Amino acid sequence: MAAADGDASALVPSAGSGPVPFKDMDDGTVPAEHAPRDEDLSSDLVAALPRRQDPIMEVLLYQGCWLPKYWVPGIIQFQRRFKPRPDDVILASYPKCGTTWLMALAFAVAARRAYPPAAAAAGEHEHEHPLRRLHPHDVVPLVEEVFAREDEARLDALPSPRLMSTHLPFTLLPPPVVAAAGSGGCRVVYVCRDPKDMVVSMWHFLRRSSRSEGFSFADLFDAVCDGTAAPGPVWENVLSYWRAAVALPDTVLFLRYEDLLRDTGEGVRRLAKFMGMPFTAAEEAAGAVAAVVELCSLGNMKAQEVNKAGSVAAAGNLTMPRDSFFRKGVAGDWASLMTPEMAVRMDGIFHEKFLGTGFSFA
Repeated sequence: MAAADGDASALVPSAGSGPVPFKDMDDGTVPAEHAPRDEDLSSDLVAALPRRQDPIMEVLLYQGCWLPKYWVPGIIQFQRRFKPRPDDVILASYPKCGTTWLMALAFAVAARRAYPPAAAAAGEHEHEHPLRRLHPHDVVPLVEEVFAREDEARLDALPSPRLMSTHLPFTLLPPPVVAAAGSGGCRVVYVCRDPKDMVVSMWHFLRRSSRSEGFSFADLFDAVCDGTAAPGPVWENVLSYWRAAVALPDTVLFLRYEDLLRDTGEGVRRLAKFMGMPFTAAEEAAGAVAAVVELCSLGNMKAQEVNKAGSVAAAGNLTMPRDSFFRKGVAGDWASLMTPEMAVRMDGIFHEKFLGTGFSFA
């Protein structure tokens, strides 16, 4: 449960503390040994799952969700062994719905005392901001990748408070996370996006992969519409967090990408308050919110040298150029690629799936 405003100051990192970038744990001090996996993880359990092959990767149907085959053993490990801490924050999203932006915003908010965003914007190097030297995906780890690589020792070694991200639906999170929801367990922040913009953004993203040859936009569009695009169905991903946020508003914060675009400052304030570290009147007066917004803006992140070259692991042996995570970041770009008939079909599918839930993209 989020801390009361009067107690929140105790949760704000003091200088030199706060979340530690995941990449910074790769300093040789974390043991390289891995905990032995349960025997069934690579045998009967995974082998018996329904599967399909698309031009990008093989996907398996696990607990109602289509997932990259590479992730599944690690996800089972994550469900069985992850031990949440009360001050953990899990950032959740369907891919291409604002994941990278949410990572940057959440880290900048949580680490603002140790790494003042205004100093980072001014180019002061005494406390060089991690978002100026690391890609957001190196700062906040994707738990599916962590457990798929058997890299959970580094996650365990992260000091509190920990930030991590996931593309899994709420229903696939580890039982201790779900069970503790509303009773002092870790917090979850979810961001959703109009699925039409999501699928166009995903197409531009996936076509940067070296394995995208022969994969058309129509293929991806159809997979999203029939619920087989990993980690889908998209509507189940969205609804799992919507229902959790309605039932447990102190534990699950539900954000819309379009709202963040319209008023990023207000979104940053909501995020900070939910995480238990609201901006003080003095911070507001000093422009701290605006500094976070500017530091994490698409233009600023695209300009950082660390986000221009090299690659980032995505779903295991699929690697993506670092700059592929930063494109337009706008609403309504679906019209540049999707036909009106496609838009009507997709809107109709999601309207039907959301009937009676209280949620709508409209």
